Amino acid sequence: MSASVPGDRLVLVTGADGRLGYSTALRFAAEGASLILHTHDRHNAERTLDRLVADGIDPRSIRMVTADFRRLGEVDELATRLCAELPALDVLVNAASVPGAPGRTHTEDGFELTLQVNYLAPQRLTMALVDALAAARGRVVSVTSRMHVGGNIDYSDLDRKRGIYAPTAVYAQSKLALTMFTRSLAETGPGGLTAVSVHPAEFEIDMPYLRSHIDAPMEEAAEVIATLADPAFPVLDGGYYVGTESAIPAGLVRNSRARTRLAAWSNGLLVTA
Repeated sequence: MSASVPGDRLVLVTGADGRLGYSTALRFAAEGASLILHTHDRHNAERTLDRLVADGIDPRSIRMVTADFRRLGEVDELATRLCAELPALDVLVNAASVPGAPGRTHTEDGFELTLQVNYLAPQRLTMALVDALAAARGRVVSVTSRMHVGGNIDYSDLDRKRGIYAPTAVYAQSKLALTMFTRSLAETGPGGLTAVSVHPAEFEIDMPYLRSHIDAPMEEAAEVIATLADPAFPVLDGGYYVGTESAIPAGLVRNSRARTRLAAWSNGLLVTA
């Protein structure tokens, strides 16, 4: 990646090959930020870069990186590379996400697919980058969903191998876990780092068919993310936002014991994987 202009922010956006991630990348590029853009694979990286260039973005301000969030080994490899190369990171946007799988689906790592992509992968990547974020007094913006309020975390069946399976239930669980993690990161992470979670649109971005917004534009959602990532915009550290307004999250997000239990389970995976 080319050297950035002094004063420019360095922003990492995951899921830049998705609708929200791409619009978010465009929004930060318009601010003059240097971008590290994550995509699922090399093909998507090339296609995403071509689109950005066609939209007028200077390719010298962009670095493409890849990792399949369905494979935690690839997430760890990406995290290792970035940690070695980035002394400081101003913004991390956790935008990579998938809807609940239509049927029980498990990754090669043995986890339910939606939980791994929407929670475990961003949690691992974020934890690896906390020192770089703290060094820049940076912000983490995790894209969640209002559906997290109806979620539940069943430690006896996190992989959803038993009982009734429902795509909306696994999706809500994954977003609940991400929202809980973001709150814990704000409370227990290194000093200087700020973390918030946000439902940035008036509909479910990952499941637009629930509200018939399949073709809805992402510009307003991207603007919300960029606003929350702006160090000049005051936020409640660890807060949950709907748009740019602070909102009340699920009870488990506000429950420190529940968050400690999730952190212990998740961090145990980091140690043993």
